[in-house]
Amino acid sequence: MTFTKKAKIVVTLGPATDSEESVKELIKAGANVFRFNTSHGEYDYHKAKIRMVKKVAEEMKVFVATLVDLQGPKIRIGKLNKEIPLNKGDEIVLEHYEGEIKEGIIPVDYKGIADDVKKDAVILVDDGKIQLKVKDINDNKVYTEVIVPNILKPRKGINIPGSTASLSAVTERDIEFIKLAVNEDVDFIALSFVREKNDVLLAKKYIQEFNGDIPVVAKMEKPQSMANLSEIVSSADAVMVARGDLGIELSPVEVPICQKKIIQECSKYKKPVIVATQMLESMIDNPIPTRAESSDVANAILDGADAVMLSAETSVGKYATEAVKMMSEIIIATEASGFYKYDYEPEMLPEISTLTRQAIVTGADRMIKTVNAKAVLSFSHSGKSTKIMSKMKPKVPIILICDTKQTARRMALSWGVFSYYKNWDETITGEILLSFDEFLINEIGLKTDDYVIIIGSQPNLITSRTNFIRVHRIGA
Repeated sequence: MTFTKKAKIVVTLGPATDSEESVKELIKAGANVFRFNTSHGEYDYHKAKIRMVKKVAEEMKVFVATLVDLQGPKIRIGKLNKEIPLNKGDEIVLEHYEGEIKEGIIPVDYKGIADDVKKDAVILVDDGKIQLKVKDINDNKVYTEVIVPNILKPRKGINIPGSTASLSAVTERDIEFIKLAVNEDVDFIALSFVREKNDVLLAKKYIQEFNGDIPVVAKMEKPQSMANLSEIVSSADAVMVARGDLGIELSPVEVPICQKKIIQECSKYKKPVIVATQMLESMIDNPIPTRAESSDVANAILDGADAVMLSAETSVGKYATEAVKMMSEIIIATEASGFYKYDYEPEMLPEISTLTRQAIVTGADRMIKTVNAKAVLSFSHSGKSTKIMSKMKPKVPIILICDTKQTARRMALSWGVFSYYKNWDETITGEILLSFDEFLINEIGLKTDDYVIIIGSQPNLITSRTNFIRVHRIGA
């Protein structure tokens, strides 16, 4: 295993990459997490593809994570017979209905569309590529005029900025996919359009009802999410800076500062954070990105993101593998530059249950520099201490030794962590240290007399709470 790329890459699976061969190539190129966007594709499709990714990863003997991204209370255009070119000044009628397509009516999948919009409001379609001004509302129909034209495609998103839509944070469709995620032992569930802490808790309630225990990624894409930033980050297990809808619901000019605020808050609460949307979008159709896109990826890494994400670039793009390779190269170059900030010491969390872990991890980070250690070995069942270590951003790789493949997979979202599944849940003895040394030399590539820092628990190395730290010289 190589340890040059520490930030992780989330890729979205879709028609361009939903074969075993494509998944293998994406993993080789640097993909760490596979995202399944339930806004597109149905239950059986995603079920089959989740199983396919797990099968390929098992065959390749690598730990990659799976992430089911819930559609959430997203309003979308319904089914269309064909794409519709719109011209400025065209009249477009929106209506919620199901079934056969009506002539002259554009179907919308939200029942409350006619209740939530007001006359003269502007409706944004497909991330603002189409803009419609409301002229009238009558008989559950919304009559609009096209003010920004483009080609209307089925299932594209609709935003009504400033609306007070009382949509549930977890829809009926979401509940079905939560059940799928639990049944298929998925590693993460992403919750769309989070507005407050209770949205996250509602998703967790449904996960528990299906007897699951899956971490929730809160997607920050509403004005309310920024107002409630601290409580959302503290209640979620990870966070996504979902810049697409965030830039529509707020404004594109506000997104860069929102991104920095969210990443800072995640550092404070020791939560992994993903930066997403349009990172290498030109690579949907072109083999190389724009210079601005390369800078965008690099700046997300410099901001402290744990992971960066590709959406259409890998789901429908012509150059999916090339996009992942390019993103990997940008990450490696950025982390090797003198501008990247390592050895970050975030403030201590107040929870008594984590104080010992935090103290040990802080000590480990300082000891790395003192003895010029080549790696940190983190023995952990749940990965909690390892995640805290990850947020310290040490210059050396964090080698997680865990006794569950589930934990090994889930750490694929955490910066600088490389997972190994080992049944070493025992007290440190001379015999176990010999096993460590063989592992460090043969599998990690370290040398005799190299120093490593070991953090774990006693009496059992893995399954007790982290309570010790040790300097170890290989071969000594």
